[in-house]
Amino acid sequence: MVQSKQSEWCKQWELFKDEELFLFQDWIYPAKLEDFQGKDVLECGCGGGQHTSFIAPYAKHITAVDLNTVDIAKERNKKFKNIEFIEADIASIDLGKRFDIVFSIGVVHHADDPNMAVQNLKKHVKPGGKLILWVYSQEGNALVSTIIEPIRKVFLRHLNKNVLMFFSKIITLLLYPAVYSLYQLPLRWLPYYEYFENFRKLSFTRNCLNVFDKLNAPQVEFISKKRISDWFFGGNFKNICITSYKGISWRGSAVKI
Repeated sequence: MVQSKQSEWCKQWELFKDEELFLFQDWIYPAKLEDFQGKDVLECGCGGGQHTSFIAPYAKHITAVDLNTVDIAKERNKKFKNIEFIEADIASIDLGKRFDIVFSIGVVHHADDPNMAVQNLKKHVKPGGKLILWVYSQEGNALVSTIIEPIRKVFLRHLNKNVLMFFSKIITLLLYPAVYSLYQLPLRWLPYYEYFENFRKLSFTRNCLNVFDKLNAPQVEFISKKRISDWFFGGNFKNICITSYKGISWRGSAVKI
């Protein structure tokens, strides 16, 4: 079954851009931008095209797939001639070829069936090619999953996006005093302590995007360490690397045998 289109993502990437290169570099670890040099790449879930633009100067060719925001990503990457944009569901698309690198950053956990999505991504990796994933973790996200998610589902799902933007800005502002005081003390047991290290590196607008994303996403499924491990260890992969990022997400990569 093909996942239904979700207008929430179009509105999100119309309102925001994500130009923080250091985050993308952290999320694809241990891969580096140079690893994309001369490669045939499949990006699964290109969003507003921000990550596409980071690798376009390196890759030989990029096939960027998204179900909802292809027009936005295409417009923002129109200066590049090595990108093909395809509107499709990453869990069901069959491109009839395999790629040197298949990557998906912050997308699989929003799929109707994350397991199905990953299985389809794995089919598109050629032998010797690399699969790279970054997903929200079940571990470390109890506050979001037990408090924010129920509020989003009941009260925020159908809220006007401009109103949601206003709420996101207020919430972001309210976080600053604690992040720049309490969270600068050596109290690493505090929830989201590592996450707020990045908060202090980012602009207000980028932090607002993080808040808006949590309130706007039509669905999310937090991924356990066991689950992401099964995705890689349950297939024909070697050089598997799975690491926690800032205590709230998982980075996974491996080479197809």
